[in-house]
Amino acid sequence: MAETTGVTLQSTNNELVQHIDSMKEKRAELDRFVQKEEEEKARIVNDLRILNERLARVDEGLARKYAARQEYDKTIAETENAFSKIIDSSRTLLHVLKRESTTLSSKHVGDSWS
Repeated sequence: MAETTGVTLQSTNNELVQHIDSMKEKRAELDRFVQKEEEEKARIVNDLRILNERLARVDEGLARKYAARQEYDKTIAETENAFSKIIDSSRTLLHVLKRESTTLSSKHVGDSWS
């Protein structure tokens, strides 16, 4: 019986060692997968950092361009408004000049300048 118990104990011991070795192999395989994913994560984090920096530069550039565009819009509107006033003033001046010319011509019809 002692011999049977020894064989059973040895068999159980061998089976335990096999299961432990199998679990160690699975853990090592899992560790390799974890390592690969950590490397991929590090690459993605770096890519995100680079993209966020680019995004910040693009946003800054857009903000400057939006401000410049608003300045253009303001200058164009002010210039168009001033030009419209100049046109109105020119029309008024022309109208006054025509009226005065007609008035002067009618007052001095037949006058000789010599």
